Amino acid sequence: MDALQAIVLGVVQGLTEFLPISSSAHLLIVPKLFGWADPGAAFTAVIQLGTMLAVLLYFWRDITRILWTWLRSLWTPGLRADPDARMGWYIGLGTIPLSVLGLAFQGVIEGPARNLWLNATVLIVFGLVLLLAEQVGRQRAALGELTMRDGLIIGGFQALALVPGASRSGSTITGGLFLGFTREAAARYSFLLSVPAVVLSGLFELRDVGAGGGPGPVATGIATVVSFAVGYASIAWLLRYVTRHSMMIFVTYRVFAGAFLLTLLSLGVITAQ
Repeated sequence: MDALQAIVLGVVQGLTEFLPISSSAHLLIVPKLFGWADPGAAFTAVIQLGTMLAVLLYFWRDITRILWTWLRSLWTPGLRADPDARMGWYIGLGTIPLSVLGLAFQGVIEGPARNLWLNATVLIVFGLVLLLAEQVGRQRAALGELTMRDGLIIGGFQALALVPGASRSGSTITGGLFLGFTREAAARYSFLLSVPAVVLSGLFELRDVGAGGGPGPVATGIATVVSFAVGYASIAWLLRYVTRHSMMIFVTYRVFAGAFLLTLLSLGVITAQ
């Protein structure tokens, strides 16, 4: 992977990590369209650390407050009912489904699941599920009304993102909408919930950077830095957008992108694996 490819894939990661359109699927599709080699699951996981740094900086006040309150609540019983302490538990417990299933099905996720027929189909199907959530969700609950049950359910939705094409942000936002949360609340919780899962995944995959002929440390580092810069801007834009607009633009994009990809596969223009 040369520097130009690393920059392009860094931009793709930064743009698509937080939008509900699946960064992992786009990191598979874009190299195919340009005739580049598949960068691999390790590259995908590691450059997500750049977008996670964007989350940490954008929400540093919220994250610091939640983490500090949660830690103090461990030895101060009176703090355990504090909303920030409870949020810390919700984020931790909501990360468990993704972590357990990610380890259990690691071989499938890094191999057969990277098939573009599957990714294209999932783009369409999960886009329509997002549309359903947008239509049936009450969209009245604020983030402060989140319960333990809500946190676990949304954590289950996050685990669906192990399939490229599902979208981690798209899955968690979908879960939040189904539970009656506003689009902004669902998006904010999606960002906060992503931190431990993506950081652990990225650190776990660091050992495989450059393995098997994959992108080396320099290319991976360039893509990670670019994904951070673009990701920070994406967070700010999405939070502003969802306060005034529906998810229809993302649903439409997912359906058309999936249909376009299926057409290319059917015509033999690109290969699935």
